[in-house]
Amino acid sequence: MNIEQLRDYCLSKSGVEESFPFDADTLVFKVRGKIFCLTNLSNDVFSFSVKCNPEYAIELREQYLAVQPGYHLNKKHWNTILVDGTLFDSMLHRFVDDSYDLVSKK
Repeated sequence: MNIEQLRDYCLSKSGVEESFPFDADTLVFKVRGKIFCLTNLSNDVFSFSVKCNPEYAIELREQYLAVQPGYHLNKKHWNTILVDGTLFDSMLHRFVDDSYDLVSKK
């Protein structure tokens, strides 16, 4: 997965908007006005952050090196995913799906 694929995947979901509310380098995806995914366009290593159930967030971090506590986010509820080739795209899509579902239900 690359940034364009992440963007296309996020925008394919119902009611999603994209914006740059923080700075010109941070692309944010929102549903119902709430962030469910964000990525920094200027990082050397492509990564994105997604919201996650707190217990599941810890489980994922313990299982995969590419899943880290949310960078500059509430580490209880957010994971940053390093797209380094160690995780299948289907898993990356699942992380986005879970975040979207979690945020859109509130």
